[in-house]
Amino acid sequence: MQLRAQIQKILSQEDLNFLLTNRIPRQALTRFLGWFSKIEQPLVRDASIGIWKFFSDLDLSEAKKQRFSSMHDCFTRELKDGARPVAQDVDAMTSPVDAIIGASGPIEGTRVFQAKGFPYTLEDLLGPDADIDEWRDGSFVTLRLTSSMYHRFHAPHHCTVDEVRYFSGDTWNVNPIALKRVEKLFCKNERAFIGTRLSGPGPLQGQRVALVPVAAVLVASIRLHFLDVLFHLKYTGPKKIACHATFERGQEMGWFQHGSTVIVLAPKGFVLDAGLEQGSRVRMGQPLLRWQS
Repeated sequence: MQLRAQIQKILSQEDLNFLLTNRIPRQALTRFLGWFSKIEQPLVRDASIGIWKFFSDLDLSEAKKQRFSSMHDCFTRELKDGARPVAQDVDAMTSPVDAIIGASGPIEGTRVFQAKGFPYTLEDLLGPDADIDEWRDGSFVTLRLTSSMYHRFHAPHHCTVDEVRYFSGDTWNVNPIALKRVEKLFCKNERAFIGTRLSGPGPLQGQRVALVPVAAVLVASIRLHFLDVLFHLKYTGPKKIACHATFERGQEMGWFQHGSTVIVLAPKGFVLDAGLEQGSRVRMGQPLLRWQS
Protein backbone atom coordinates (compact mmCIF):
# COMPACT_ATOMS: atom_id res chain seq x y z
CA MET A 1 0.00 0.00 0.00
CA GLN A 2 2.91 2.34 0.70
CA LEU A 3 4.27 1.75 -2.82
CA ARG A 4 0.84 2.43 -4.29
CA ALA A 5 0.56 5.69 -2.33
CA GLN A 6 4.02 6.81 -3.48
CA ILE A 7 3.21 6.06 -7.14
CA GLN A 8 -0.13 7.88 -6.89
CA LYS A 9 1.61 10.89 -5.33
CA ILE A 10 4.08 11.04 -8.21
CA LEU A 11 1.33 10.70 -10.82
CA SER A 12 -0.73 13.43 -9.15
CA GLN A 13 1.87 16.06 -10.05
CA GLU A 14 0.03 18.15 -12.62
CA ASP A 15 2.77 18.58 -15.23
CA LEU A 16 3.69 14.90 -15.17
CA ASN A 17 0.06 13.76 -15.18
CA PHE A 18 -0.76 15.94 -18.17
CA LEU A 19 2.34 14.72 -20.02
CA LEU A 20 1.67 11.02 -19.39
CA THR A 21 -2.05 11.12 -20.20
CA ASN A 22 -2.11 13.59 -23.10
CA ARG A 23 1.29 13.98 -24.78
CA ILE A 24 1.06 10.44 -26.07
CA PRO A 25 -0.42 8.84 -29.22
CA ARG A 26 -3.91 9.13 -27.70
CA GLN A 27 -6.00 7.56 -30.44
CA ALA A 28 -3.58 4.70 -31.12
CA LEU A 29 -3.44 3.80 -27.42
CA THR A 30 -7.21 4.08 -27.15
CA ARG A 31 -7.72 1.63 -30.02
CA PHE A 32 -5.09 -0.69 -28.52
CA LEU A 33 -6.76 -0.75 -25.10
CA GLY A 34 -10.12 -1.38 -26.74
CA TRP A 35 -8.62 -4.52 -28.29
CA PHE A 36 -6.51 -5.56 -25.30
CA SER A 37 -9.31 -5.19 -22.74
CA LYS A 38 -11.40 -7.81 -24.57
CA ILE A 39 -8.75 -10.54 -24.36
CA GLU A 40 -10.27 -13.46 -22.46
CA GLN A 41 -7.08 -15.39 -21.78
CA PRO A 42 -7.20 -16.01 -17.98
CA LEU A 43 -3.64 -14.87 -17.20
CA VAL A 44 -4.04 -11.65 -19.20
CA ARG A 45 -7.48 -11.03 -17.69
CA ASP A 46 -6.40 -11.60 -14.09
CA ALA A 47 -3.17 -9.59 -14.43
CA SER A 48 -5.04 -6.67 -16.05
CA ILE A 49 -7.74 -6.52 -13.39
CA GLY A 50 -5.10 -6.95 -10.65
CA ILE A 51 -3.05 -4.00 -11.93
CA TRP A 52 -6.23 -1.95 -12.25
CA LYS A 53 -7.13 -2.69 -8.62
CA PHE A 54 -3.61 -1.76 -7.49
CA PHE A 55 -3.74 1.70 -9.05
CA SER A 56 -7.37 2.56 -8.19
CA ASP A 57 -10.09 2.14 -5.58
CA LEU A 58 -11.91 -0.49 -7.64
CA ASP A 59 -14.64 -2.10 -5.52
CA LEU A 60 -16.47 -5.07 -7.03
CA SER A 61 -18.57 -5.92 -3.98
CA GLU A 62 -21.71 -4.49 -5.65
CA ALA A 63 -21.15 -6.26 -8.98
CA LYS A 64 -23.85 -8.69 -10.08
CA LYS A 65 -21.17 -11.29 -10.81
CA GLN A 66 -17.71 -11.77 -9.35
CA ARG A 67 -16.01 -13.63 -12.21
CA PHE A 68 -15.39 -11.77 -15.46
CA SER A 69 -14.41 -13.03 -18.90
CA SER A 70 -12.12 -10.05 -19.60
CA MET A 71 -11.09 -6.64 -18.29
CA HIS A 72 -13.72 -5.15 -20.61
CA ASP A 73 -16.36 -7.38 -19.02
CA CYS A 74 -15.31 -5.99 -15.64
CA PHE A 75 -15.36 -2.38 -16.87
CA THR A 76 -18.94 -2.69 -18.15
CA ARG A 77 -20.19 -4.72 -15.18
CA GLU A 78 -23.78 -4.65 -14.00
CA LEU A 79 -24.67 -4.07 -10.36
CA LYS A 80 -26.68 -6.25 -8.04
CA ASP A 81 -30.42 -5.63 -8.10
CA GLY A 82 -31.27 -2.81 -5.68
CA ALA A 83 -27.69 -1.54 -5.41
CA ARG A 84 -28.80 1.87 -6.67
CA PRO A 85 -32.22 2.91 -5.31
CA VAL A 86 -33.79 5.46 -7.64
CA ALA A 87 -35.37 8.50 -5.96
CA GLN A 88 -38.94 9.20 -7.12
CA ASP A 89 -39.17 12.93 -6.31
CA VAL A 90 -41.53 14.33 -8.95
CA ASP A 91 -39.72 17.69 -8.97
CA ALA A 92 -36.19 16.30 -9.48
CA MET A 93 -34.07 14.60 -12.10
CA THR A 94 -31.79 11.89 -10.79
CA SER A 95 -28.13 11.41 -11.64
CA PRO A 96 -27.75 9.19 -14.70
CA VAL A 97 -24.39 7.86 -13.47
CA ASP A 98 -22.10 7.32 -10.52
CA ALA A 99 -19.79 10.31 -10.77
CA ILE A 100 -17.97 13.28 -9.29
CA ILE A 101 -19.61 16.64 -9.96
CA GLY A 102 -17.34 18.92 -11.95
CA ALA A 103 -18.44 22.34 -13.15
CA SER A 104 -22.14 23.15 -12.77
CA GLY A 105 -24.47 26.13 -12.66
CA PRO A 106 -26.39 28.43 -14.98
CA ILE A 107 -25.75 28.56 -18.72
CA GLU A 108 -24.94 32.19 -19.56
CA GLY A 109 -26.88 32.61 -22.77
CA THR A 110 -25.25 29.72 -24.58
CA ARG A 111 -21.95 29.82 -22.67
CA VAL A 112 -20.98 26.86 -20.46
CA PHE A 113 -17.84 26.30 -18.39
CA GLN A 114 -15.62 23.22 -18.29
CA ALA A 115 -13.44 24.82 -15.59
CA LYS A 116 -12.93 28.28 -14.13
CA GLY A 117 -11.96 30.64 -16.95
CA PHE A 118 -12.44 28.00 -19.65
CA PRO A 119 -15.81 28.54 -21.35
CA TYR A 120 -17.31 26.87 -24.39
CA THR A 121 -20.67 27.37 -26.09
CA LEU A 122 -23.58 25.07 -26.78
CA GLU A 123 -22.90 25.66 -30.48
CA ASP A 124 -19.33 24.39 -29.99
CA LEU A 125 -20.57 21.32 -28.12
CA LEU A 126 -23.64 20.39 -30.17
CA GLY A 127 -22.77 21.73 -33.60
CA PRO A 128 -24.01 24.77 -35.55
CA ASP A 129 -27.16 23.00 -36.77
CA ALA A 130 -28.46 22.04 -33.32
CA ASP A 131 -31.57 23.71 -31.91
CA ILE A 132 -30.20 25.09 -28.64
CA ASP A 133 -33.05 27.41 -27.65
CA GLU A 134 -34.35 24.95 -25.04
CA TRP A 135 -31.14 25.32 -23.00
CA ARG A 136 -30.40 29.00 -23.51
CA ASP A 137 -29.97 30.50 -20.00
CA GLY A 138 -30.64 27.03 -18.59
CA SER A 139 -28.52 24.88 -16.28
CA PHE A 140 -25.75 22.33 -16.74
CA VAL A 141 -23.88 19.74 -14.71
CA THR A 142 -20.66 17.96 -15.68
CA LEU A 143 -20.45 14.44 -14.25
CA ARG A 144 -16.99 12.83 -14.29
CA LEU A 145 -16.58 9.08 -14.03
CA THR A 146 -13.30 7.70 -12.72
CA SER A 147 -11.88 4.45 -14.08
CA SER A 148 -13.06 2.38 -11.11
CA MET A 149 -16.67 3.58 -11.10
CA TYR A 150 -19.77 1.85 -12.42
CA HIS A 151 -19.83 2.80 -16.11
CA ARG A 152 -23.44 2.38 -17.20
CA PHE A 153 -25.73 5.39 -17.56
CA HIS A 154 -29.46 5.57 -16.92
CA ALA A 155 -32.48 7.74 -17.66
CA PRO A 156 -32.68 10.70 -15.22
CA HIS A 157 -36.48 10.75 -15.43
CA HIS A 158 -39.34 9.22 -17.39
CA CYS A 159 -38.49 10.34 -20.92
CA THR A 160 -38.52 9.74 -24.65
CA VAL A 161 -35.28 9.90 -26.65
CA ASP A 162 -36.09 11.48 -30.01
CA GLU A 163 -32.67 12.31 -31.43
CA VAL A 164 -29.08 11.14 -31.25
CA ARG A 165 -26.09 12.89 -32.79
CA TYR A 166 -22.58 11.53 -32.98
CA PHE A 167 -19.44 13.70 -33.13
CA SER A 168 -16.14 12.09 -33.99
CA GLY A 169 -13.16 13.71 -32.37
CA ASP A 170 -10.02 13.48 -30.28
CA THR A 171 -9.41 11.57 -27.05
CA TRP A 172 -7.94 14.09 -24.60
CA ASN A 173 -7.98 13.10 -20.95
CA VAL A 174 -10.95 14.74 -19.22
CA ASN A 175 -9.55 14.96 -15.68
CA PRO A 176 -9.44 18.37 -13.90
CA ILE A 177 -5.78 18.85 -14.82
CA ALA A 178 -6.51 18.67 -18.56
CA LEU A 179 -9.72 20.72 -18.25
CA LYS A 180 -7.65 23.63 -16.88
CA ARG A 181 -5.21 23.46 -19.80
CA VAL A 182 -7.05 22.48 -22.99
CA GLU A 183 -9.49 25.06 -24.28
CA LYS A 184 -12.94 23.71 -25.28
CA LEU A 185 -11.80 20.19 -24.50
CA PHE A 186 -15.29 18.62 -24.43
CA CYS A 187 -15.98 20.10 -27.87
CA LYS A 188 -12.83 18.48 -29.29
CA ASN A 189 -13.38 14.96 -27.98
CA GLU A 190 -15.54 12.21 -29.40
CA ARG A 191 -19.06 12.52 -27.97
CA ALA A 192 -22.74 11.82 -28.51
CA PHE A 193 -25.82 13.99 -28.01
CA ILE A 194 -28.91 12.28 -26.60
CA GLY A 195 -31.97 14.52 -26.83
CA THR A 196 -34.88 13.65 -24.52
CA ARG A 197 -38.33 14.98 -23.67
CA LEU A 198 -39.38 14.33 -20.07
CA SER A 199 -42.73 12.68 -19.37
CA GLY A 200 -44.70 11.22 -16.49
CA PRO A 201 -46.56 13.01 -13.67
CA GLY A 202 -45.26 16.17 -12.05
CA PRO A 203 -43.89 19.57 -13.07
CA LEU A 204 -41.08 18.17 -15.25
CA GLN A 205 -43.41 16.83 -17.92
CA GLY A 206 -42.52 18.21 -21.33
CA GLN A 207 -39.13 19.62 -20.33
CA ARG A 208 -36.37 19.15 -22.86
CA VAL A 209 -33.19 17.63 -21.36
CA ALA A 210 -30.00 16.45 -23.06
CA LEU A 211 -27.30 14.02 -22.03
CA VAL A 212 -23.92 14.39 -23.72
CA PRO A 213 -21.59 11.43 -23.07
CA VAL A 214 -18.01 12.50 -23.82
CA ALA A 215 -15.27 9.95 -24.54
CA ALA A 216 -11.65 10.32 -23.47
CA VAL A 217 -8.20 8.79 -23.76
CA LEU A 218 -8.51 4.98 -23.56
CA VAL A 219 -12.32 5.44 -23.42
CA ALA A 220 -13.59 6.07 -26.94
CA SER A 221 -16.62 3.82 -27.34
CA ILE A 222 -20.23 4.54 -26.40
CA ARG A 223 -23.00 1.92 -26.53
CA LEU A 224 -26.69 2.89 -26.56
CA HIS A 225 -29.20 0.09 -26.02
CA PHE A 226 -31.82 1.59 -28.30
CA LEU A 227 -29.50 1.85 -31.33
CA ASP A 228 -27.94 -1.11 -33.08
CA VAL A 229 -24.59 0.64 -33.39
CA LEU A 230 -21.42 1.12 -31.35
CA PHE A 231 -19.99 4.63 -31.53
CA HIS A 232 -16.19 4.47 -31.69
CA LEU A 233 -13.20 6.15 -33.35
CA LYS A 234 -13.67 4.25 -36.65
CA TYR A 235 -17.46 4.74 -36.84
CA THR A 236 -18.45 6.01 -40.30
CA GLY A 237 -22.25 5.74 -40.15
CA PRO A 238 -24.84 8.55 -40.01
CA LYS A 239 -24.03 11.38 -37.63
CA LYS A 240 -27.68 12.24 -36.90
CA ILE A 241 -30.08 9.46 -36.01
CA ALA A 242 -33.81 9.97 -35.44
CA CYS A 243 -35.32 7.57 -32.92
CA HIS A 244 -38.23 7.08 -30.54
CA ALA A 245 -37.19 5.20 -27.42
CA THR A 246 -39.07 5.51 -24.13
CA PHE A 247 -37.48 5.03 -20.71
CA GLU A 248 -38.63 4.86 -17.14
CA ARG A 249 -36.70 6.83 -14.54
CA GLY A 250 -33.52 4.90 -13.69
CA GLN A 251 -33.78 2.52 -16.65
CA GLU A 252 -30.43 1.70 -18.22
CA MET A 253 -29.74 3.57 -21.48
CA GLY A 254 -26.22 2.40 -22.35
CA TRP A 255 -22.64 2.41 -21.19
CA PHE A 256 -19.13 3.66 -21.80
CA GLN A 257 -16.67 0.98 -22.76
CA HIS A 258 -14.42 2.24 -19.95
CA GLY A 259 -15.72 5.50 -18.43
CA SER A 260 -15.53 9.23 -18.96
CA THR A 261 -17.95 12.18 -18.63
CA VAL A 262 -21.64 12.95 -19.03
CA ILE A 263 -22.79 16.56 -19.44
CA VAL A 264 -26.43 17.18 -18.48
CA LEU A 265 -28.20 20.16 -20.11
CA ALA A 266 -31.48 21.34 -18.58
CA PRO A 267 -33.83 24.26 -19.26
CA LYS A 268 -34.06 27.35 -17.10
CA GLY A 269 -35.66 26.58 -13.75
CA PHE A 270 -33.44 23.73 -12.55
CA VAL A 271 -30.85 24.05 -9.79
CA LEU A 272 -28.37 21.60 -8.29
CA ASP A 273 -29.97 19.59 -5.49
CA ALA A 274 -29.34 20.82 -1.95
CA GLY A 275 -26.03 19.68 -0.50
CA LEU A 276 -24.37 19.05 -3.85
CA GLU A 277 -21.44 21.12 -5.10
CA GLN A 278 -18.30 20.81 -7.19
CA GLY A 279 -16.37 17.77 -6.00
CA SER A 280 -19.41 16.00 -4.54
CA ARG A 281 -19.80 12.32 -5.33
CA VAL A 282 -23.21 11.25 -6.56
CA ARG A 283 -24.67 7.86 -7.30
CA MET A 284 -26.96 6.88 -10.10
CA GLY A 285 -30.55 7.41 -8.93
CA GLN A 286 -29.72 10.17 -6.43
CA PRO A 287 -31.52 13.53 -6.97
CA LEU A 288 -29.27 15.77 -9.06
CA LEU A 289 -31.22 18.71 -10.47
CA ARG A 290 -34.38 20.03 -8.83
CA TRP A 291 -37.09 22.11 -10.45
CA GLN A 292 -37.81 25.55 -8.98
CA SER A 293 -40.84 27.07 -10.65
